[in-house]
Amino acid sequence: MNAGGRRLAAALLAVAVAAPAAARADPVRVFDDEGRLVQLHGPVQRVVSLAPHLTEMLFAAGAGARVVGVDQHSDYPAAARALPRVGDGLRIDVERILSVKPDLVVLWSYGALPAASQKQPLQQLQDMGVAVYYSHPAQLSDIPDEIGRFGRIMGTAGAADAAADRLRHKLQDLAFRYAAQRPVRVFYQIGGNPAYTVNGRSMISHALGICGGVNVFAALRPTSPIVGTENVLVANPQAIIAGGSDAQSRNRLAAWKKYAPGLAAAALGNLWTVDADRMHRPGPRMIEETGQLCEYLDQARQRAYADSAPAEPR
Repeated sequence: MNAGGRRLAAALLAVAVAAPAAARADPVRVFDDEGRLVQLHGPVQRVVSLAPHLTEMLFAAGAGARVVGVDQHSDYPAAARALPRVGDGLRIDVERILSVKPDLVVLWSYGALPAASQKQPLQQLQDMGVAVYYSHPAQLSDIPDEIGRFGRIMGTAGAADAAADRLRHKLQDLAFRYAAQRPVRVFYQIGGNPAYTVNGRSMISHALGICGGVNVFAALRPTSPIVGTENVLVANPQAIIAGGSDAQSRNRLAAWKKYAPGLAAAALGNLWTVDADRMHRPGPRMIEETGQLCEYLDQARQRAYADSAPAEPR
């Protein structure tokens, strides 16, 4: 047996030895976002997160002290940066995961169960008594629901429910204030050369809707379609929002100014950036960043309809 094999065997043995202690607790049963029944011997004491938004959710649920390993991109909250890096959801490293002795691994399913290349390592983890939970929040309201579910899994329901309620109230307040206001046509830009956007099924598009925004590319079939300058000019959005707050993102936004006055967003000055880490990760901070998005779109609304009489509520 080579050195790698010996390390894997030792990790497997450690998991097997630790398992009986967990069996004495009351069992926990919960369905994940793929509809799979996840059965646990008791509240999870050691969890590995293989996606940044899941790391954020676990900490929000009051279970940060029980996170023993994370993916390479988990950098929030600050405590997550000190945790062992054990791979990510696309490259399942069984040996590294088992080395931190988890009871549970949580990963992002991207709306579909893992590909064939991922099934074997995930099955190996489950065969060794490590439960697997698939997360796929589809709309903003799923985020507090997921946090509450993690609270039940981790035995931190009190903290999780409090955090979930705060996020639900935030969403309700945003929807009450903005969703029925006059619609604002929006192009949400991701990157450049080529520029990507999102279709109507994305969580970002859902966030736009809460703010009273209308995604001008909602009808496109790909989840993250490529769009060219001509496509944007034809759609003529009243606001352009770019995901990314760095200088490069600001320069991409500024490039639209040369298309004024034919491009409404440029003519009105409705060009803004939002924090990509907060807006593109379906975790608690996405709801907070949606508040900023709504403020921008409300400014766009006031400028776009400055010369119009108030409309009847939709």
